[in-house]
Amino acid sequence: MFFVRTATEQDVDAIREVLVETWHATYDAFYGEAKVNELIAAWHRPATIRASIGKRDGEFLVADDGRQIGGVGYAVMSDTMTKTALLRQLYVRPAFQGEGIGRDIFAELETCFPDAEIMRLEVEPRNVRAIAFYTRLGFVEVDRTKHCGAEGSGIEAIIMEKPLL
Repeated sequence: MFFVRTATEQDVDAIREVLVETWHATYDAFYGEAKVNELIAAWHRPATIRASIGKRDGEFLVADDGRQIGGVGYAVMSDTMTKTALLRQLYVRPAFQGEGIGRDIFAELETCFPDAEIMRLEVEPRNVRAIAFYTRLGFVEVDRTKHCGAEGSGIEAIIMEKPLL
């Protein structure tokens, strides 16, 4: 059984393993293995994970069963949008998807931003499983962008939002 807790610097390698595994399982079919490796190298470096864990206006969570990390979630308050929390990462190892881990991580993240009125995320338009998951959580599509994650990435994304109560 997995329990959700705040990530620590000791979790960095395990978090990266979850990200690498889930990114390949999810995105290789869309972008190819080489492009996924390039994106992982750019966006999921250990130093980047450490910085996210230590970010003052953010929360980095892991689902831990005492032996392994089964999922990760990271959200941060927006620097540019008022009362908006940005869900930057929510990934569950493929072997554990469908067991409620993603829902549990998200439920905890929702409580971490008392000043936020909206949670916003970006999702790959072909990732129908993720879109269905977020829709079940109450997210709706509000826009699209061609610069997911970073300007110039060329990766298209659906922008979804959910009001926080």
